[in-house]
Amino acid sequence: MTPGTPRPLGSQPQSGAPGTSSTPDGQDPSKPRKRGVARRHLIFGSAAAGLGALAGAATLLPGRAEEGGGTPSDTAAGQEGRPHGTGTVPFFGPRQAGIDTDAQAHGNFVALTLRPDLPRARVKALLRLLTDDAARLTQGRGALADTEAELAASPARLTVTFGFGPGLVELVNPGQRPSWLKPLQAFGIDRLRPEFSGGDLLLQICSDDPLTVAHAQRMLLKDARSFATVKWVQQGFRRAHGTERPGTTMRNLFGQVDGTANPVPSSGWHEEVVWGAGSHPAWMENGTSLVIRRIAMNLDTWDELDRSGRDASVGRRMDNGAPLTGTDEFDEPDFEALNPVGFPVIEDFSHMRRARPEDPAQRIFRRAYNYDGAPAAGEISGSGLIFASFQADVERQFTPIQQRLDELDMLNQWTVPIGSAVFAIPPGCEEGGFIGEHLFT
Repeated sequence: MTPGTPRPLGSQPQSGAPGTSSTPDGQDPSKPRKRGVARRHLIFGSAAAGLGALAGAATLLPGRAEEGGGTPSDTAAGQEGRPHGTGTVPFFGPRQAGIDTDAQAHGNFVALTLRPDLPRARVKALLRLLTDDAARLTQGRGALADTEAELAASPARLTVTFGFGPGLVELVNPGQRPSWLKPLQAFGIDRLRPEFSGGDLLLQICSDDPLTVAHAQRMLLKDARSFATVKWVQQGFRRAHGTERPGTTMRNLFGQVDGTANPVPSSGWHEEVVWGAGSHPAWMENGTSLVIRRIAMNLDTWDELDRSGRDASVGRRMDNGAPLTGTDEFDEPDFEALNPVGFPVIEDFSHMRRARPEDPAQRIFRRAYNYDGAPAAGEISGSGLIFASFQADVERQFTPIQQRLDELDMLNQWTVPIGSAVFAIPPGCEEGGFIGEHLFT
């Protein structure tokens, strides 16, 4: 349901520009439209095409490290006998935490709108205040004037990552906004809602403990209340810490293995994909970009598909994430392979085929979270994916993949983007400094 990298993803979302739109036929704008091949074709046709023969009973393979990559270096390693909740991730450094960090179990994304006529000096004061309290909270200490400091004592690998929207950059230092820092172009599949789109300042708050996330969010919003208002909050989750072996690729709420082709931080191409040294303005060196897409998933109609139809729509097996031409999650797909009756084993309309870039420069690093909202009347699901994509250049890496998915992707039958935002992720800072300080010089 999301954009991919050279190795195909299990599922990836689509992109678009913030705003609102409605369907011409009066269809509920939060529901995916029918596009491309009908579901009935997959339900009854996939068996004839021989795709069902690839289904098996294999269990999920541990694979390589997902989203954060490598071994869990940010866990409480070397703290034998101590609770996992005591684990910390360093806050200060040349790059912000929460990007290369092994993805935590819980993630809240909070977008703020700066108050009208806020002077540049007040923006600096806000960032200093937020930086100071984020540094304290991530190390298990209460924020300044924290009346519930006990809630900060178990950080459980808490990270706070800051992102700047185009409005903040233009206010602080006009002319220093990267060309890609703007709303994404409009896409036909988008049904964007303003309550999930845009924003001047982003706080990505992640931890393995939901109480820690809630407390950190409250403390940081108390810091910001004189400077900004909350535009939106998106709360996401993964498997609880310790539920699966380290390195297991996450699953989304469709049950799909989601993120197989993610670049591992220890690999050379992760550095190029995410950080792109030398490609940013000076104030952003050791920074990156972040696209957040809220993808509604229609689980009720997804239930109508049989297993072989689900496999065909993605191009991967549901049980272990292997491409339909392979047996292991990390096998390279063979897009030329035909089944016994002459059809492609991996169809051109499959999500993996559409998401896979031919150009090696079109790669991204995903760090997604599931969400589970209140269902609408008459439905039993209000779920989806908070797709978070880090890349050095949005227009060069992210947008081309989204264009292909917009043109044809079988998963468009069951998914629809309802939120979209783009942020610049500034570099980290040293102790005594603050996030974004180079933008002011």
